[in-house]
Amino acid sequence: MRRPTLFGIACSLLALPVAHAQPVRLSIPAWIETGTLGATSKFEATLNGKPAEVSAQLGPASDQMILVVMDVTGDPSLVDPAREALISEISKLPRNAWVGLLRAQDGLHVLADPAADRGKAIAGIRDLPNSGNPGLLETVQPALTLADALVQKSPVRVSVLYVTDGNIYRYREDYTNPVINQSDPHDLSRRFPEALIEEKISKLLDATAALQAPLFVIHLHNRTDRLNRAYQNGLQTLAEATGGRTELCRSVAEIPEAISATFARMSSEWRLTLRVPPKVHGLAQVRLSARSGDEALRLSWRSRVESKERQKNGDRAHPNRTRSGI
Repeated sequence: MRRPTLFGIACSLLALPVAHAQPVRLSIPAWIETGTLGATSKFEATLNGKPAEVSAQLGPASDQMILVVMDVTGDPSLVDPAREALISEISKLPRNAWVGLLRAQDGLHVLADPAADRGKAIAGIRDLPNSGNPGLLETVQPALTLADALVQKSPVRVSVLYVTDGNIYRYREDYTNPVINQSDPHDLSRRFPEALIEEKISKLLDATAALQAPLFVIHLHNRTDRLNRAYQNGLQTLAEATGGRTELCRSVAEIPEAISATFARMSSEWRLTLRVPPKVHGLAQVRLSARSGDEALRLSWRSRVESKERQKNGDRAHPNRTRSGI
């Protein structure tokens, strides 16, 4: 692959034309859970029940780009094992897998442009301080927008991976929904303390419904209080809506396992490009199938995606309708 730079990608985002019609193609991440696709076999797809031609399919051996976003702010006993596991998995990737490194604190910052030579990314992971405030909720939309530009412009599989230990109480913005009227026992903020978190996740689901790269999140510290459970459940919902996954680590021992499983998942992804039938508009329900001889393969995929034209016109789907059916 010709080496891009994230700065160049960001500039290309500004140059992208404004959509004035339903996109001709959609890119869908998919996985073969059981079986093997034959050399002459091909995926078949429908969008909202209408046949959609699979105009291109990139398999696990094709070029890949992983944008790793570090959002670590706390306990070195969790962060240090995550660093080592990340470095180990990145070092195992094939030569046609490129890795970029970004940081989420105080906005999205590029630490290493994507490259087949991962020395700078690995050095950045080792040297990155685990301090400051979590930034995932503020940076995930621009990170997915960046990845979406790559998906649209390049024949490459693209994934966004967040490694985070974020605590909802440590965000700069207050998501704790404090009680407004201390003297009123019926104050709704007493009954629904998660409301601000759920509202933020809902807005992110809506804003990213048309972005086509999968999001993966590895949370190094599974917290069990009510607000952090709501936050972590929101991260799971957000990742699944894009076709990705969230791994919640309940112990130090689970951290390398979660990172290894996530890299295996990203590496085994297929990217399918679907031609959108003329009468399919707005929220598209995706169905995929594939066969190996007489055997139907078991697949998983991003089940819904929304066109940018629909978002541009302000006709927003309910967030629950954009969740993945994987």
